[in-house]
Amino acid sequence: MRTIAVAGKGGTGKTTVAALIVRCLSEHDTKSILAVDADSNVNLNDVLGVTLNETIGNIREEMKDRVSGLPGGMTKPQFLEYKIHASLVETARFDLIAMGRPEGPGCYCYANNLLRDILNTLSANYAHVIIDNEAGLEHLSRRTTQRIDDLLVVADPSPRGIRAAARISRLLKELDSRVDQKFLVLNRVRGPLPGSVSSLIREAGLDLVASVPEDDHLLRMDQEGHSIWDVPTDSPVYRAIHRLLKDLTNDEKPREVSP
Repeated sequence: MRTIAVAGKGGTGKTTVAALIVRCLSEHDTKSILAVDADSNVNLNDVLGVTLNETIGNIREEMKDRVSGLPGGMTKPQFLEYKIHASLVETARFDLIAMGRPEGPGCYCYANNLLRDILNTLSANYAHVIIDNEAGLEHLSRRTTQRIDDLLVVADPSPRGIRAAARISRLLKELDSRVDQKFLVLNRVRGPLPGSVSSLIREAGLDLVASVPEDDHLLRMDQEGHSIWDVPTDSPVYRAIHRLLKDLTNDEKPREVSP
């Protein structure tokens, strides 16, 4: 199993990048794929063009409030596992599960421990797990996801964007998040990078693995509510994500793109 997590502050296009990774893998690899929407602002399903049934956050709330009266004499672990499998969106190309809203008031230790174990067991059934994370990496910090092979921090090609990516990178050092490798992905790039951006990337010690070009056609599609499956395969964005995946799945360390 290979796990790729995508993170970045809102507005960088990280969910589009995550969805394109799911699509490219499904079209160039016959192995099974699990997409995980770990952003509390759930919308990966919209970009992937599928309807979401329920989120893990809702299931956790239901289980926390339900101290008795579980159906059919189920134990709490059995009920939680049943609900998680029922919430799984299954398609011919990929499966999807959404983490949903963060925790509310009160203790969730028991529920989170069960979630971690069940989700890890579920993920082990897939060859690829793609996680659309939030900038705060909450689900990584709470260990509700497994070890991450590659964390892609998506940023826009501006000094502010690079500083935000650097903060996310530093946050990883404070967490026992079990991330093997982390890389910077610049999104919506127009032309050569400004010298100030290149300097900030080097100063922050970020490994730039891909520059995804701006695509006006993709922007119009997003505004019109089209899913990621309508992006042409000759789109510059599609080609960039395909190259990125070829680098990540190479046995050697991905080549670093010069900033």
